[in-house]
Amino acid sequence: MDLYVLLGIEREATLEDIKRAYRRLARRFHPDINPGDRAAEQRFRQIAEAYETLSDPDRRRRYDTAGRSVASAEPSTFGFEGFDFSASVGGPSASTFGDLFADVLHRRFEPSDAPARGADLHQAISLAFDEAMRGGRYEIAVTRQEHCRTCGGLGRLPAMERRCAPCEGTGIVKSARGHMIFSKPCARCGGTGVQADTRCTVCGGRQVDMRTETLVVGVPAGVEDGARIRVAGKGHAGPNGGEHGDLFVTVRVASHPVFRRDGDDLHIVVPVSVHEAALGARILVPSLEGHARMRIPPGTQSGQRFRLRERGVPSTRGGERGDLIVEIRIVLPKVLDERSKELLREFGRINSDDVRSGLFAK
Repeated sequence: MDLYVLLGIEREATLEDIKRAYRRLARRFHPDINPGDRAAEQRFRQIAEAYETLSDPDRRRRYDTAGRSVASAEPSTFGFEGFDFSASVGGPSASTFGDLFADVLHRRFEPSDAPARGADLHQAISLAFDEAMRGGRYEIAVTRQEHCRTCGGLGRLPAMERRCAPCEGTGIVKSARGHMIFSKPCARCGGTGVQADTRCTVCGGRQVDMRTETLVVGVPAGVEDGARIRVAGKGHAGPNGGEHGDLFVTVRVASHPVFRRDGDDLHIVVPVSVHEAALGARILVPSLEGHARMRIPPGTQSGQRFRLRERGVPSTRGGERGDLIVEIRIVLPKVLDERSKELLREFGRINSDDVRSGLFAK
């Protein structure tokens, strides 16, 4: 088969045209892209042989003269060595395998010594109900990774210039993936082939050490159970001198024996005696400030609710304070003597209405 036709190029094609055609076809027929497809593998070998012939000026000239491929004295490898696979997809050499593997291999080719943000820390603080309603400032001990003071979180210290060991002074490291050979700048020396630093003797190259610090966290009045408070920059230190993550403090609020919270409102059940409910009364009910005075109108029924405005929970959003919802629970007196029994019988005779009459259909 005509090698020019195989690559889909004209006989006047330049070396760049040949390379572009080879890359385009190799992306399509490479065995790693078509696992188990013997036809694609055979086509790839033909494409690779055509490229090796036409990319070599001397072999191309002999092919153009003889009209057939002339074998090279060196063994054929069918690899991708010599192409810049580490090029950015958007860069000037974007017509490489980066187009095909950009999503998969992008992270693999990022420099490993680039600064990165540190991880966030999570901690909890437990408060009594009254403490959460008041708010305040509370101390917590936090153990986190901090940048090594000696190397500034880089893991390296300046030293005499010497050849880079990982890339053996070439500035390039190579890795194989199937039939493909990838080349990228050495992350250790930045592609220079020379090292001018050494591992930090204090942190051993880890870049960080563990430290414990006591922090004061501001808790707003009225905070709810499970609320999270963010303390910026108090998480773990970032790799390679990167910025710190954040600290998130989860507030655990204990329940109250009397109050039940519903949003910014507080609910409480208050027992009252029969005569207070029947005749009306002024009573004291518990509140966040100690107590609140309220009036019970005559004829108040058990289960009836009253609202005391802005006697509830302080709003953490800066709005109005919640309300205190008081539910009345009528408590019957203990009848222990004959005089009390006689008074109740007399009360029943005077107020002889059948309180259950509404239960029966007429």
